[in-house]
Amino acid sequence: MRIISGKYKGRRITAPKNLPVRPTTDMSKESLFNILNNHFDFDGLKVLDLFSGTGNISYEFASRGATDVTSVDGDFGCVKFIKQTSAEFEFDITAVKSDVIKFLKVCKSSYDIIFADPPYDMDQALFEEIVTLVLDNELLQQDGMMIIEHSKYTKLNHMMNFSFQKNYGGSVFSFFEFDEEIEDDIVGDDEDNA
Repeated sequence: MRIISGKYKGRRITAPKNLPVRPTTDMSKESLFNILNNHFDFDGLKVLDLFSGTGNISYEFASRGATDVTSVDGDFGCVKFIKQTSAEFEFDITAVKSDVIKFLKVCKSSYDIIFADPPYDMDQALFEEIVTLVLDNELLQQDGMMIIEHSKYTKLNHMMNFSFQKNYGGSVFSFFEFDEEIEDDIVGDDEDNA
């Protein structure tokens, strides 16, 4: 894998072959960060990377200036590799070994960007549960964005706060945004019905 931009632009990171991962391709990653570049200044961002695998996405955020990156994965080997790589590059990445659903249920922080790259064959209901837990537990900051990478067979555009999606080959990125107008409408409707 290659870091595309930022302090370590062009640096290659080689992960052990035995990790149970399907890294986001460089082309997809570049397209994703081009979109994020139009919405965010990466300096100082607080980022949550779920199903982080090799840490590919986390390293990209850290190289571009995100100062608080949390990487969550259930595999011990992945978490160990992220810790080693973060120490080598002096990235401010906290690697957490945890089941992602359990982590989201107890998480008390909120983030500017949440990225999730679950296994493509994960059940549709679990993809939906990730969206619901993030929104219900207010893990996304007011101007924040959540991105979920999935296959074309998973549909998330019916979920609350869905904003748009982008297709890259066999991969789809679904974007969710905290929409203050939607929140205000809901509060307004509740007050009208009181």
